[in-house]
Amino acid sequence: MMRENLDNVRKNIRKACEASNRSTMDVNLIAVSKTKPVEAIREIYDGGVRDFGENKVQEILKKIDRLPKDIRWHMIGHLQRNKVKDIINRVCMIHSVDSVALAQEISKEGIRAGACMDILLEVNISGEESKYGFTPQEIAAVTEQIASLPGVSVKGLMTVAPYTENPEENRVFFRKLKQLSVDINEKNIDNVSMEVLSMGMTGDYEVAISEGATHVRVGTGIFGERDYSK
Repeated sequence: MMRENLDNVRKNIRKACEASNRSTMDVNLIAVSKTKPVEAIREIYDGGVRDFGENKVQEILKKIDRLPKDIRWHMIGHLQRNKVKDIINRVCMIHSVDSVALAQEISKEGIRAGACMDILLEVNISGEESKYGFTPQEIAAVTEQIASLPGVSVKGLMTVAPYTENPEENRVFFRKLKQLSVDINEKNIDNVSMEVLSMGMTGDYEVAISEGATHVRVGTGIFGERDYSK
């Protein structure tokens, strides 16, 4: 069933790319494996997926040594500063940098580990109180501030759009994030590339792709519903 789900997601990505005149090579599928056992991850790995996303540091640490070394792990959930040291050099990218203080901690630990950590800056594009992230109004100035830190490399922006039954309702948010990335890119800030736009999840990734997403984070659409009682 999971492999069928994966095939369907890939088919949907292909259709969304064709409809918006984009290459499927420009869209990276991140299989969000939070709460899922290593056996399920291995099945999707065997289907050709190499990018996996986790929301919690302890889950990454529990799984990383039990799975193939060529998996690219993405930290996509809210990251506490005291957990940063545990994932430096263990994940390929931190998508959820939502404060200057967190970026400074990543910088400090990156220097200590002799690493340069690829990061995305999280934008609360919808303005929901329950969401983390910088406001659209402050993100340009914050990008310049964070880009000056050693030990980090700002690769783009990330957002978590509102949950909705109608994915078209989130188009406006994806479009806004894309425009923000374009505006920031035009500033030619040192240590900022804006090559990554991480947006779109199971319910709305096709709309996100049509608005420029380079990384989509699909969990339930691949693995099925989650059991949070465990």
